[in-house]
Parts: sequence; C-alpha cells; structure tokens
Amino acid sequence: MAQYSLDELNHMDQERFTRALGEIFEQTPAIATQTWHQRPFATVDSLHQAMVAVVQAQPLPQQLSLIRAHPDLGSKAKMAPSSVQEQASVGLDQLTAAEFESLQALNQAYRDRFQFPFIVAVKEHTKDSILATLRQRLTHDLATERQTALAEIAKIANYRLQALITDASSA
Repeated sequence: MAQYSLDELNHMDQERFTRALGEIFEQTPAIATQTWHQRPFATVDSLHQAMVAVVQAQPLPQQLSLIRAHPDLGSKAKMAPSSVQEQASVGLDQLTAAEFESLQALNQAYRDRFQFPFIVAVKEHTKDSILATLRQRLTHDLATERQTALAEIAKIANYRLQALITDASSA
C-alpha cells in the first residue's frame, strides 16, 4: 500500500486524492471525492472528521450501500486488501471448522435480522470478543444497529488513514 504525507494529499487534484483515499471507506470512493473540496486538512484527525461528516450527511440509502459494501467477517469472498489484512490480524483467516461454522451462522442471523453485514473494527478485538460482540449486537433494534455499524465504519476508516498517511502520528 502506498503511503502519503498529509501535505501531499492536500496538494492532489481531485482524481489523485480519490485514488489515494478511495478505499478508506470500503468500495465507496465517492466519500473521498466529496471530502476533497474541504482541503487543506491541518491534521489527519480533521481529514477523518471531514470524511465521517460526508458519510453522516448522506441519505439513508447511500449509508446502507456503504454498510453493505463491507464483507462478512471470516468470509472467503473477495474483499479489499485492507479488509483482508484487518481480518487476518485477529486470526479470522485461520478459523477452525467449528469456529468458521459458528461465525457463518451468526453472520447469517445478523444479515437476516438487519439486511446488512455485521461490522466491527477488528483491530479493537480478539476472535472471541468479535463473536461475543456479534451475539450481543443481534439484540439491538435496527436503528441502533445501523448507527453502531456506521460508528464502527468510522473507526475502521481512522485506522486505515493512520496506516496510509506517513505523518499521521504527529497530527
């Protein structure tokens, strides 16, 4: 993955900016495209906040499209390189047959209940805490869970920005 300084991002044209940040929010480069207009960003946090504000301002159908762009945890499906790395970091790519079956059943129950995939910032969890969180979040109502999914997506985006921007720790 290429890395960029905040200064480089601030000086990019919209097309390059979108290419550089287009996968921060899973398969939704329009968020980067819309955020470009708010340059320059003084800190990585201000860039992140601007991107999250774009998501929050979207109508419900677009927010649901963003949520649905995320892969199921532990899935064997093709996914963005960032998702592959994030899931592998907690061992979701090395589940036992029983763990895989349990996760798939919980994912399906969640998808059946909410009509979108379970999303969690895996960097904040272990394999076991992900399963426990999934079970607990199945008890939420739809509105609560939609907001929780968007909050988790914002956390994931922040981790991705921190990894992508070379001077992120100084911001």
